[in-house]
Amino acid sequence: MPVASEEGTRANAAPVISRTGSVLAWMRDIVETLVLAVVIFVLVNTLTSRYEVQSISMEPTLHEGQYLIVSKVAYRWGEPERGDIVVLDPPEQRSAVPYIKRVVGLPGEHVVIRDGRVWIDDVALNEPYVSGPTLYQDDVTLGVDEYLVLGDNRNNSSDSHVWGSLPAGNIVGKTIFRYWPLEKWGSMPHYGFPELEGM
Repeated sequence: MPVASEEGTRANAAPVISRTGSVLAWMRDIVETLVLAVVIFVLVNTLTSRYEVQSISMEPTLHEGQYLIVSKVAYRWGEPERGDIVVLDPPEQRSAVPYIKRVVGLPGEHVVIRDGRVWIDDVALNEPYVSGPTLYQDDVTLGVDEYLVLGDNRNNSSDSHVWGSLPAGNIVGKTIFRYWPLEKWGSMPHYGFPELEGM
């Protein structure tokens, strides 16, 4: 009987130990998952932001209702490049809603808009992303830390041709990814400007 009793005790005790261990392991997995989720959430929101396109100023590249991921640290280790699509705070607090525009002119450049095109230091840009020829004219020399930003829908955009050059400090971040709608999912294309290389 003692043997039978001892075996019975072991049989009864084993599931309790196993169940306790299983519950502890399950709780540990849940806590680790939650901590990891919080770390990822904080990291993602520290490095990036999400924005909705709320105007037609960037058509045909971007359309109203599309959602973008913007890197808030892209320019900590480098400067904005021509062709970058950036989110910015409009000068003079023109709007509480950030704008989305394309960087066209860089600090120190002489930018002329005429004949339906943008000219940088007397060289015409090839811009396949615009909606059509620009109907207005402009002439500006950018200072240190100033950028010329324009919408791709050149004739329907509140941008540098309306309110002047953009101080570098007004740039919130670089648009790096479009995640909605799903059929437009993907990284933002970057355009090169070989006509300006070697100048």
